[in-house]
Amino acid sequence: MEHKTVLLNEAIEYLNIKEDGIYVDGTLGGAGHSKMILKHLKDGFLYAFDQDDYAIDFAKQVLKDFDNYKIIKSNFRHLKQKLNEENIYKIDGLLLDLGMSSFQIDDPSRGFTYLKDAKLDMRMDQSQALTAEEIVNTYDKDALAKIFYIYGEEKNSYKIAQRIIDQRPLTSTSELVKITDQVNYKEKGHSAKKVFQALRIAVNHELGVLEEVLTQAVDMLNPGGRIVVITFHSLEDRIVKHFFKTESISQLPKNLPVMMDDHVKLKLITKKPIYPTDEEMQNNSRSKSAKLRVAERTSYENSTHRS
Repeated sequence: MEHKTVLLNEAIEYLNIKEDGIYVDGTLGGAGHSKMILKHLKDGFLYAFDQDDYAIDFAKQVLKDFDNYKIIKSNFRHLKQKLNEENIYKIDGLLLDLGMSSFQIDDPSRGFTYLKDAKLDMRMDQSQALTAEEIVNTYDKDALAKIFYIYGEEKNSYKIAQRIIDQRPLTSTSELVKITDQVNYKEKGHSAKKVFQALRIAVNHELGVLEEVLTQAVDMLNPGGRIVVITFHSLEDRIVKHFFKTESISQLPKNLPVMMDDHVKLKLITKKPIYPTDEEMQNNSRSKSAKLRVAERTSYENSTHRS
């Protein structure tokens, strides 16, 4: 399937690109966002992160006409470390598109999709040891149920966990789908959707790394630099929303004489999330759950602002 970049124009617009800026695409994927960022740069430079070898090879072809970029094979949780190794200590913008790339979902060997039979893998970085197969076959019932309930919001988490325990070992996606079909036969939508989401998040530590990269990005952004994040499920969106809100609220008591709070690091650019247009949702079904949020680095911290 062709990779279709979600919220492409909106993401680029809100990134507010400067021609000579330093930008980071934390989720290179199919390189749609990276290509558009590079088109807006003149003397600037782009660093793009991805831990998937296939995505990196694919992106090199997409970006073959540009030379002002570097791909870093790493999880974006290592943003600060990897950029510091490049002697980059400040950036002008970070883009995170947290959706799965189409070619990852559609490659049955990766085990991300419940629609095709494959090994229970789900690793974005195939050099890592932990797989979905290891989780379903070695975690106890409480741990499995917790993963399904917290990361998948699966209300039948304990029933599914018990069935997994009873039918171990499981080695394929179809074996897991058979279990969810038995438990979730009354539910709307695919019986395995929430369980597969939960396992993918657990295998790749997705929520933890999101919190890590947001914290690092705030420290690295130049004043006026922006963080643009596209999420695809409520757990991710909740983390981004809470983080942006926390970092944009003054801790000073109200009604003080004119004074700027040096600890306010972000300004909200989008008070409410930006959604894909109706046209995009019709043309790309995977965009239907997408939300975009944006925050901008303030210039207040570490400076004095008093009347």
